[in-house]
Amino acid sequence: MGALTDDYGMRREHFTLHVSNVDWVETGEEPSKPSVSIDFTGPAAMLRERLTGPSDEVLEAGETDVALRLQEPLDEDAAGVVSVTNRITGDFILELNEEADDVLRFIQAARGYGEQANDDDGRYEVEIRLEGEPFVGYDKRTFLVYDDEGSLLRQHSLIPSGVEL
Repeated sequence: MGALTDDYGMRREHFTLHVSNVDWVETGEEPSKPSVSIDFTGPAAMLRERLTGPSDEVLEAGETDVALRLQEPLDEDAAGVVSVTNRITGDFILELNEEADDVLRFIQAARGYGEQANDDDGRYEVEIRLEGEPFVGYDKRTFLVYDDEGSLLRQHSLIPSGVEL
C-alpha cells in the first residue's frame, strides 16, 4: 500500500499536529518530555481501523514507527511529510505535511530530554485524537528522518544507542 490518498478517505489535510515541551531547548530551562498531539478530523472509523491490529487490539508503541520524509533538500524552508506506520505490515497509518525545521526542533528536544531521562523511558510522547477525544498514546524512543531521495539521515534522526537499523 502506498501513501494515503483520497482513495482511502483520509487526506493529509485531515490531520493537525500540535507540539509542546520544546521551548526549553532555546530558553535553557529544565528539560521536559516533548509531546505531540495529532488531531484527525476525517472519517474516524478508517483511522481507528488503521490503528488496530488483526485481533482488533489497538497497536502498541513498539508496533508503530514515526518518521519525517523530506520533500526537497534540507534547508531552512524545506517541507516534509511526517508519517506513522505499522511496523509489522509497513502500511501507512497516517501522514501529514510539516515544515522540516519544526520537526527537527522537536527531535532535538527529544534528544536533549533523552540525555536527562531514565534509559527505559520514551524520549517523546505521541497522542492521536479522533473526533476531539484521545484515542491512543505512545511513548516513543525513535524518530527517523529521510532525505528527499529516501536515504536515512542518521545525524538528524532520533536513534537510541544500541539500536541497529
